[in-house]
Amino acid sequence: GTEANNLAIFGAARLLKPKGKHLITSAIEHHAVLHCFDYLENKEGFEVTRLPVNSEGRVSVNDLKSAIRADTVLVSIMAANNEIGTIQPVAELGAICRQRGIIFHTDAVQWFGKEPFENIGYFNADLVSICAHKFHGPKGAGLLYIKSPLHPDPILFGGGHENERRAGTENLPAIIGLVAALEKFVKPPVFERTKLQVLAAKLIAAIEKIKGCELVSPRENCLANTVSFVVRGADSIGLLAGLDLEGICASSGSACSAGSLEPSHVILAIGRKDAANSLVRFSLGRDSTAEEVDFVGAALPEIIRRAQLG
Repeated sequence: GTEANNLAIFGAARLLKPKGKHLITSAIEHHAVLHCFDYLENKEGFEVTRLPVNSEGRVSVNDLKSAIRADTVLVSIMAANNEIGTIQPVAELGAICRQRGIIFHTDAVQWFGKEPFENIGYFNADLVSICAHKFHGPKGAGLLYIKSPLHPDPILFGGGHENERRAGTENLPAIIGLVAALEKFVKPPVFERTKLQVLAAKLIAAIEKIKGCELVSPRENCLANTVSFVVRGADSIGLLAGLDLEGICASSGSACSAGSLEPSHVILAIGRKDAANSLVRFSLGRDSTAEEVDFVGAALPEIIRRAQLG
């Protein structure tokens, strides 16, 4: 997923630089996207507009329309957020870009296997990033859909693999695993919404009964498997340690940033600066059970009480 995002953003921006140097993204993208834009801005002379989001982490279609300039060449907005689960109006955003003749990339890593998918055209995107392990494929395998005839500049050099888009010998077993996962787990989504919504509702009900806890995942237009909340008077390190002692797996935002002491940029972006260091994310899966959710709900009050005491 990281390489797919890097190739999409660096490749498209560098290819289109003669046409314009203005790029647009959002404030809550995965760091595999945000850090690419930071580099292009700081090292290669591009200008980047980072769209704000509302209190649920959603990008406004009108904000995108207002941000587009004559020299805008690339827009990158994720399909669904990895920290709080917000689903973006990605098809509408892509349609706006297409009407304006602007290349549109979406990081759809969190979408596949969780949301309904009929065909790649749904996103109205020129570039779509996918990651196999998010829907039970092998780790280390990703995919970048590139709408023909777009040919992003390569970021790896050597042999002429992938029509000179990506040098290096392909990892054939990982590719086979990715394709198998796509065939088996995307249509219909392996993360069954009907089942997960019931489990998520139980988990949310338990969280909302605890003093100092506040749900930050949206009530609607949210990934069914993601339940994220913040805790007043505690920090993520203490909360995760307490959960771990009880055998409960959780994260404090992006799993790729595990161990980071930095506050969640997503929570900062939704206007909760006071709570950015206390995010907890539960991720449900196909094997999650009501008994597991009940266990978490019963253990959570004491875990949070201890974390608030420090």
